[in-house]
Amino acid sequence: MIDGILFDKDGTLFDFSKSWSGWAARLLTTLSRDPDHAAALARAIGFDAVSATFDPASPVISATAADIATALQPQLPGRTHDDIVGQINALAEGAPMAEAVPLVPFLTALRARGLRLGVATNDSEAPARAHLDAHGITGLFDFIAGYDSGYGAKPGPGMCLAFARSQALDPACVVMVGDSLHDLAAGRAAGMRTIAVLTGVARHADLVGHADTVLADIGGLTGWLDTMPRA
Repeated sequence: MIDGILFDKDGTLFDFSKSWSGWAARLLTTLSRDPDHAAALARAIGFDAVSATFDPASPVISATAADIATALQPQLPGRTHDDIVGQINALAEGAPMAEAVPLVPFLTALRARGLRLGVATNDSEAPARAHLDAHGITGLFDFIAGYDSGYGAKPGPGMCLAFARSQALDPACVVMVGDSLHDLAAGRAAGMRTIAVLTGVARHADLVGHADTVLADIGGLTGWLDTMPRA
């Protein structure tokens, strides 16, 4: 049976492209000197400013703020890595997020089933909490961790295992829900079930062999849970 659900944030709780394309455009405007420089920065993070879309290999999709800063730094001589990370996080905290489904009723219904809920994101913890706060859902989670919370980043299993430990759950009774291979690899490495959703950039064909099932969005979790054994 399932006792806990651990969610990725971007591309899972929130629709990735709707949420992060505006942030990327603002980041390029803030960091660039001129249009050519902005284009070089966009290429570094795999973002097409004209179509406002991300390349599937973009570090913005599943990497950390530190990884994004590393990709940008060659185009920003004289800027320290920590300075770039700070600017990334400052802009990220104010980025408006687009809910994949109406989150308050969805998460409230999951809690009513007696499930423990968590968030494990490769975003930094402070922006992640700001996004959850802005949607009034922080209090619906029992565990919230970012890549800088002390458990490591995905695809490592550290955040997944920390969630299970913090809630005294058997990892085999937890499902990791995410939109990227990093999420699914982290969950499987922790011994959890894995569910993929299509509210990120990855396609069904990219995810299907790495998850127990692939859903259009997290709203499909309710029906999937109904197929699971009950105590």
